[in-house]
Amino acid sequence: MKKVDKKDIKKEKKLNKKDINYEKEHGCIREKEDYVLKTYNGKTTTVRDLQLEILEIMDEIHRVCVKNNIEYGLMAGSALGIVNYKGFIPWDDDIDVIVPRKDWNKFIEAMKKDLNDKFYFHCYETDKKFNVIMGPTMKVRKKGTWMEEVNFLLKNRCKGGDGIFVDVIIYDNIAESKLTDQIHRTFMKLLMPIYVLLDNLRIPHDLLSRFIRWYANKYSRRHENSTLVSQPISVPWEKFLKEPIFKKEDVYPFKLYEFEGRQYYSYNNIEKILKQWYGPNCLKKWDGEKWIETLPVEKRKPKHTANLNLESDKPQKEDK
Repeated sequence: MKKVDKKDIKKEKKLNKKDINYEKEHGCIREKEDYVLKTYNGKTTTVRDLQLEILEIMDEIHRVCVKNNIEYGLMAGSALGIVNYKGFIPWDDDIDVIVPRKDWNKFIEAMKKDLNDKFYFHCYETDKKFNVIMGPTMKVRKKGTWMEEVNFLLKNRCKGGDGIFVDVIIYDNIAESKLTDQIHRTFMKLLMPIYVLLDNLRIPHDLLSRFIRWYANKYSRRHENSTLVSQPISVPWEKFLKEPIFKKEDVYPFKLYEFEGRQYYSYNNIEKILKQWYGPNCLKKWDGEKWIETLPVEKRKPKHTANLNLESDKPQKEDK
């Protein structure tokens, strides 16, 4: 048996320590599980399959924005994925993108002019049937696919299809006074049941849609010089007093970050915003050897997909 040289042992320990230190400083969570979305004819479609398709849409949004000098950034869970995984959170079945209010009209024109024919988009500015109170201000979709959302209140009424999508939302100017902001947001929340009822009864509600947009736009212009920014007040889904409102200096200017082997923009002070939004324990944790996920296992579930078809724009049932 060959005698082990103590110098070799010391050298190996140094290398391992160096590797761990490098991983701790530059690494991300590497252990990833598959999350099944559906099974059809014995073939399984996972969250990862959907993520790879969504990346194509996101690559195109990035290309259009860069070409036209438009600011954008990944938000919410997509931004959390940047920090914890340098990409998608394994169970996250969508990407959320923000565009500043000042660039919104420019963004729409750029999408009309430069979006690749493989994709299409829905927004109120191009289709008055777009639900202005559903959350996103635009959905950018991929042709040749189909998706049913977990959304029982408001359905997609726009022409063109129900392809898989990336949600895009305006980031708006917000009142410095929390009381003022809550008064206006509460007013919007009170309009939501009326809007949902009219929509589900198929009663025309364009006047209400126009009023909601006018009200939100007027609110934004009134607080143009505010130091705060958030989703438009017409987004009614956040819990009372829990709206994610941030300082503009923490959001802008957007910075480039690694995401699934490419680079996308997100918040300027990304970790500060994520802790403010999701709490101080939302970020990856070092256990002495590797980065680990802090979210309890029972909460690691896709939230947005009820059904999908990545091979056709036709609905597809799931195996029983």
